[in-house]
This record gives sequence, C-alpha cells and structure tokens, in this order.
Amino acid sequence: MDIGVYRPGDLTSADRSAWTALQSKAHLQGTPELANPFLSPEFALAVGRCRRGVRIAVVRENGEPAAFFPFQTTASGVGRAVGLSISDCQGLVHRPGFTWDARELLRACGLAVWEFDHLAQGQAPFEAGARGTFPSPVIDVDQGYEAYLSHLRTQAPKFTRTTLAKERRLGRDHADVRYVHDERDPEALRTLMRWKSAQYRRTGRVDRFAQDWISRLAHQLFHSRSETFAGLLSVLYAGGEPIAAHFGLRSERVLACWFPAYDPAFGTYSPGLILHVRMAEAAAADGIAYLDLGRGQKDYKDSLKTRELTVSEGWVARRHPVALGHRARRAPVRALRNTVLSRPELFEPADKMLKRMGKIRSSR
Repeated sequence: MDIGVYRPGDLTSADRSAWTALQSKAHLQGTPELANPFLSPEFALAVGRCRRGVRIAVVRENGEPAAFFPFQTTASGVGRAVGLSISDCQGLVHRPGFTWDARELLRACGLAVWEFDHLAQGQAPFEAGARGTFPSPVIDVDQGYEAYLSHLRTQAPKFTRTTLAKERRLGRDHADVRYVHDERDPEALRTLMRWKSAQYRRTGRVDRFAQDWISRLAHQLFHSRSETFAGLLSVLYAGGEPIAAHFGLRSERVLACWFPAYDPAFGTYSPGLILHVRMAEAAAADGIAYLDLGRGQKDYKDSLKTRELTVSEGWVARRHPVALGHRARRAPVRALRNTVLSRPELFEPADKMLKRMGKIRSSR
C-alpha cells in the first residue's frame, strides 16, 4: 500500500475521475453514505481555494487508487476534516473491502491527530476514536414523491395537512407562487445569505456568512456544475419575490441540505416547510435517492424524515505530544456542548438566553 499526499491543485484528472467513480458506484457496493457530496473532490478542492492547509491523501494498491482521504492540517500536525464545522459528512472514500490502519494513515499524512464532527457511517478505523454519535435525518425519495407523501401522511398526518393547507392559502393570498428547484440567479443566493445572517444574529448564533471564507466558498460552490456534482439553490417565490430559499450540494444520488432560510414577513405560511416538501418532489423527479437533512435536533426534521443515518464526532490520534495537547483543549468544550444539547432542562434556558442576546444584538 502506497500513500501519497497532494495539494488540491496537484491532484491529477485521472485521480479525480477515480474518486468520482468510487462515489458513483458506492450505492451498488453497500456503502451509499460515500456518495454524499461533502465527500466529493469538488468540495475538497473548493475548500482548498478558500482555506490553507487542505491536503488529499491518495492510497494506491498495485498502482491504482484505492482510497481518498481529504483533510486540513496545521504546521504543528493538527488535522481536521475538510470544512470542519460546516461539512455535514466526513471520512475516507474507498473501494469495496478496503481496510486501513488509522494511525498508519495519520503518520503518512504527517498528522498527530485528526478531528471530525460528522464522520460517515462505516468508517470503523476512525469510529474507534468517536466521542459521541448523533442522528442525521434523511428523506428517502427513491420510490418517488407520491410514496414519500404517503409516508408523510401516515407518519405526521397533522403536520402534512397543515403544511399543504398553508401552501394553498399562500396561493390564494399571493399571485404567482412558484418553486424553482435550480435557481441560477446569484442575487437569489445573496438574498438567502442575508436572511441566514439575520437568523443567526436573531437567535444569538455565530453568523457563518460573516466569515469571509464561508461566503466565498458558498459562491464558488454555487457556480460548480457537472453531471456528478453541483451547488443547488432552490427558491420559493410569491408575487415575483423570493420568500424562502435553500442552498445545498448535490451528487448523483444525494442532496445534502445545508443553508435554509426564509423571509420572516411570510412566517405564518411556514414557507421553509413548503420549500422542503417541494425540494423532495423535485429531487425525486431528478433521480435523487435521498435528501440528507444533516445532524441537529429540529422539529421540522423529525416531521419530514423517513429514517436516520448516524454520524460521529471525535478524533483519532497517534502517541504524540501535539495530540495530547489538542485533546486536553477540545475534549472539555465538546463534552459541555453535547451535554447541553442532549438535556432539555439545560438546552432550553441556554437557547432562550442566546435568543435574548440575539435580540439585543439585532436592535443595535
């Protein structure tokens, strides 16, 4: 087994094609989670254009690529998943039956430790370092939209009736209600980002789009288009104006949901929910197998989902002083965060406090 480490721009077209081929065949090999667009070469290369330290390890067997491992690294040897904190699926893309030693891989990559927060299922050598596992709800549409709608009516009848009734009311109250699954107007993306930034501030969260690299990454991915990968902007319009939008990433079989937002002025219609139902309908028509709603406990995800995947967070490490120091810094923070998120008696008052702080911040 030979392991070579490359800068994103040094990856050959043949290697990129081999990487894409592994993802395209993943559902036939019993590893459908590897088809996630966050595991694609396009995502790793786009992050590499916006952030320093992105590298790609290519594992070869008998001269042929067997696995691809994208990561970010610092000069001290601390490694992180590409796009850590905004990537919703992480790990190593590999051929069927491929096994690896995590510490051997880290050594070849010059890493003392590699941290992840959305590790895909089936990555056993990395899962040994997991400090927690979390559900990632999905919407299955491989049997068609009508089958999904039937599932919704059985699983969440009140939610389904209410959402469809609000869509009808929206149509009565406003002219020209329409849904665009693949909007190519950059101004619509900028509108979504403004809405999302306002939502972050209003709820006391960190505004991701205030970080220049994330904003640049979203614009780059919006303009990324091929048969196997694309940045997908979906928009719900009323009266000729956008009222809800979502920007995510699409591979051949998976639509990864990422940044949804809506105009609060239309909040009584629940435009975000209407948008997600229309996304499911259009994705089914487009040959998508499922929509990955991403890790995170939300009522709307529980209502929309058909099942759940599992993602993990944690780190794998070699015996190295850098790894010990990283663990000492990160473990208490992650443990406290996950304790608060998992216990309603702690989360609810913390969430209320963040929202109060957000109102103060938004009023300035």
